[in-house]
Amino acid sequence: MEKRAGMDDAVLEAKLRDAVRIAERGRPHFVGFLDERQAGVAQTIMRRTGFSNYLLWGGYAEAERVLFGAFPDYLEACPEEFPLETVTVSYRQCDSLTHRDFLGSLLSKGVVRETIGDILVEPGRAVLFARAEVTDFLLQQTDKIGRVGVKLSRGAQEPLPVPHTFAPFSGVVASARLDCIAALAAGVSREKAAGLISAGLVMLNHEVVTSVSTPVTEGAKLSVRGKGRYILDRVGPLTKKGRLSIAGRKYTVSYTHLTLPTILRV
Repeated sequence: MEKRAGMDDAVLEAKLRDAVRIAERGRPHFVGFLDERQAGVAQTIMRRTGFSNYLLWGGYAEAERVLFGAFPDYLEACPEEFPLETVTVSYRQCDSLTHRDFLGSLLSKGVVRETIGDILVEPGRAVLFARAEVTDFLLQQTDKIGRVGVKLSRGAQEPLPVPHTFAPFSGVVASARLDCIAALAAGVSREKAAGLISAGLVMLNHEVVTSVSTPVTEGAKLSVRGKGRYILDRVGPLTKKGRLSIAGRKYTVSYTHLTLPTILRV
């Protein structure tokens, strides 16, 4: 199997449009796994095409890598229809393995990156999400990750390994404009934040946004190139001086993205 770093946007759009055409003919079709940026591209393309019966799903609610599923009118877009499975990797707790170890080992076996979703790692256990068509191969061909002996089994027990750790941030801003929120989250001046936005270095909900006045709402995900990734948990209330109180979290460690070099065009 050929290994690729990822699909470029033209290839991705072609695959998404093919998926929509297949769904409109009566069969669900799936693309991916997609990373967060690609998922944002997919949402933009679906808005452009007017197709709405689709779902992005990666096996659990906070998944960063997701499959795109296009569904025919008669079939509800739901997670149960997705061709993905979970695999648990067990090993001794004294053995230290990282996301990089797992991903590197799988790719070295010829597994295509797009068939592997998130990999959640904790001491003695990892849970990975994969397209159903590669699960048997993984189970049959994987007995070591690097030099560490492992045992693979189908499925995963709850709770899953924690995918992220966060550091909280809070403050007050003049308004919920993107430049104000980005400045607070990244700890830079509003002028600096505006420059980063105008340069295409800020993503809002996985899409590059270049308008400094774009409104930001609760639950939004923000990425500032060179500064970090953030979730906005609360917008408001207003202070006595009429400023807006803001609270959110910064990703400090992502156990799904301690990876091989990632191509991120922003």
